[in-house]
Amino acid sequence: MTHFFLNTASLLMRFNFRKVILLLTCFTSSLTSSCKQDNVPVTTPPPAEDVAPDLPTIRSWLTDKNATAETAALFYNLQQLAKTNILFGHQADTEQGYGWGDASGTSDVKAVTGAYPAVYGSDFLFIASFQRNSWFDNQAQITKAQAIAAYKRGGINTFCWHYWNPVSSVVATDWNEGVNGDFYWDNSPVPAVQQILPGGTHHAVFKASLKRVADFAKSLISDGKSVPVIFRPFHEFDGDWFWWGKAHCTAAEYKDLYRFTVTYLRDSLHVNNFLYAFSPDRNFTTETQYLERYPGDEYVDLVGCDNYWDLRANGADIILAASKLKIVSDYAKAKNKLAALTETGLELKANPTKNDWYTQTLLKVLKQQQVELAYVLLWANRTNAYFTPYPAHPAAADFTKFKHDPYLIFGDKLPDVYTIR
Repeated sequence: MTHFFLNTASLLMRFNFRKVILLLTCFTSSLTSSCKQDNVPVTTPPPAEDVAPDLPTIRSWLTDKNATAETAALFYNLQQLAKTNILFGHQADTEQGYGWGDASGTSDVKAVTGAYPAVYGSDFLFIASFQRNSWFDNQAQITKAQAIAAYKRGGINTFCWHYWNPVSSVVATDWNEGVNGDFYWDNSPVPAVQQILPGGTHHAVFKASLKRVADFAKSLISDGKSVPVIFRPFHEFDGDWFWWGKAHCTAAEYKDLYRFTVTYLRDSLHVNNFLYAFSPDRNFTTETQYLERYPGDEYVDLVGCDNYWDLRANGADIILAASKLKIVSDYAKAKNKLAALTETGLELKANPTKNDWYTQTLLKVLKQQQVELAYVLLWANRTNAYFTPYPAHPAAADFTKFKHDPYLIFGDKLPDVYTIR
């Protein structure tokens, strides 16, 4: 302690001496000179704050150069938020849940945490499927209503497409004929990708399905403005479970499928409220593997991946999962794209003793490397399979702790993402 006081006194004496010399120097300098001393602010203007680019500039980065102003703003603001935070998303959050399906604004996430998610996942399954009956029509109306409601509360909509095999599902070009298809290969083992591309036997059927998607997208209107959507077609293509999977089409055919989907929606059907997302499953460890079926930067706004396996209850590999996110994030930063963990989750009913997965697995994966991800999306809840807990569930406390981590943004902390700031 004695040494502390002696050293402090010595420092004060040296400081006062320096102060005298500094004052003398200032006095003899010209009146227009500026003088800086310890702990005294410099009277120079602060550096200019970063200025957001204008709308035409942001549009020039996008797949759709005619994207609506709100869609362009969404891209830019998600890019900025990803520098410091990640948004939390949940599939079908207000469409269905544990023990309910009323779609009246109910949310399992809100019931536990007090807040809606920031990102809402939906599916074109009910809109552009070949099954047309009252149940499907009702589900389509629920999806539309909840997507608009999510936008009105400031949330973000992302749609995947579990598209029924258009070759095995359709007997004729009539939309209402042939309803025995499926999106899983095991239930619909008929090669289709080549047949729905231009020149194929079922190309007209595929275009009719895209027209359904486009009509629905254009019906998403709130206060006279189109609701932006992050559209994620033909996901998990590096697996074999979907009919568009790796074993069922060549890399060139998959790229052509993705490119045609984008260009037909954008250029022929004039859908201008989409950002386009590319997302394989977890089957890559290098950028080269990740990009094996990549259609090209001009067709993609968001790069992502789905990953359940590396985050499983027993045997999770946090380092491996994080390294894959780093590949995605680095590519996004290099190419001026968004990045996301587009699907993940732990099915809680099947893992009743794993009650700390959100903080001890998912959060650690998200934070393990310096990544810039726009959002992470957990899969949907229903009574017999749920990926976020209900209020009385043993994992509810951990999920609430996860929600309050400063890195996460739920709906209650989401800033305006539809205005360029």
